Formats: sequence, structure tokens, C-alpha cells
Amino acid sequence: MTTDAPGGEQMTTDVAYGGGAVGTAPSPLEMRAAMGGFATGVTVVTGIEDGEPVGFACQSFASVSLDPPLVLFCADHRGRAWPRIQRSGRFTVNVLGEDQTDLCQRFGSSRGRKFEDLAWEPSALGTPSLPGVLMRVHATVETVHVAGDHDVVIGRVTGLETPHRENPMLFFRGKFGVEDQHEHVAPDLWGWGEHWG
Repeated sequence: MTTDAPGGEQMTTDVAYGGGAVGTAPSPLEMRAAMGGFATGVTVVTGIEDGEPVGFACQSFASVSLDPPLVLFCADHRGRAWPRIQRSGRFTVNVLGEDQTDLCQRFGSSRGRKFEDLAWEPSALGTPSLPGVLMRVHATVETVHVAGDHDVVIGRVTGLETPHRENPMLFFRGKFGVEDQHEHVAPDLWGWGEHWG
């Protein structure tokens, strides 16, 4: 594709979708491989329903608006925790630090231990605040938009906590961290196999 660059000169960029055919949707594997090149943080979204804590690992989290204070996360329709959090209408996003692979493993797999033997405290909303995280965002569900096989959840922030100022956990090309790509293989964040959310 040829476009005009700043200054009037023309530049050519390669645009490829689905094996190089323009206009062809990429397969899930192609999408996963490409999007894995975008480094993200890792969070655990927690909630409580009927007095029982629930939660799931989530890498799709972002700030949406400062005024009003809004955030978003994306949750897989096939997950078990998200429907329960949705019914309760409130949640906490626990942002993980780089040394919290145990928490990620707990909540990133259907076979994870979740809250078993885990010390957590209820937030002002009653949602689980996980120990030692970098940041907590407490919010109520504002709106939910269906998008393909996921829900895009917009939350209105009711409280923030920044208890620790350490390095964040990063997910990049299917592994934790960007410097050493040979250690700490992550659970399947994209929802193939183990379904996050």
C-alpha cells in the first residue's frame, strides 16, 4: 500500500491479512502469533458472588477515561468466573508484579488453586484484594459489549490502591518478561486450551 508521508513523500508499507491475502481474516493461530508481539501487563480480575470469591487471570485491561474514571477488561464468554462477577456487578483488578507467577498460575488455568490457602482481604466493595500486587482498581460494572467470543467490560472506578512500586509482570510472545524469553512460560492467555476468564 502506498501512502503520503509527512512532508509529501510517498512511502510503501506491507499490509498482510490471513496469510498475505488482503481482506482475508486471519486465523486464530495467525492472530495469536501476531498479537503476541504486543507486550501487556497481567492482572487477576476478582469478584464475589453469594459470599464465594471468584477470579481469573486477564491480560486485556486498560484505562478508558479519566473523567469519569473508567477502565475496561475483556473476558471470554466460555469462562466460569466472569458470568458470576457480572451478576454481582462489581470487581477488583489486581495488577501483578514480575515475581507473582504463582498468582498467575493460580488464576490462569481451570486447574489452578485459585483462592485455596491464599490470604486475601475484602475491598470496600467486598471483592478480593490479592496480596502483594502492584495496584488494585476497584470498580462497578458500567456496561458490557459483546465482541466476538469475548465481552468488553467497562467499569466505573470507585477506588484505587498502589501498595507496591516494583516492576510489573509482562506477557510477551507467550512468555513472561521481555529480556529472557527462555524462562517462565505463561498459561494460555489467549483462551486456546485453558480459558482465561
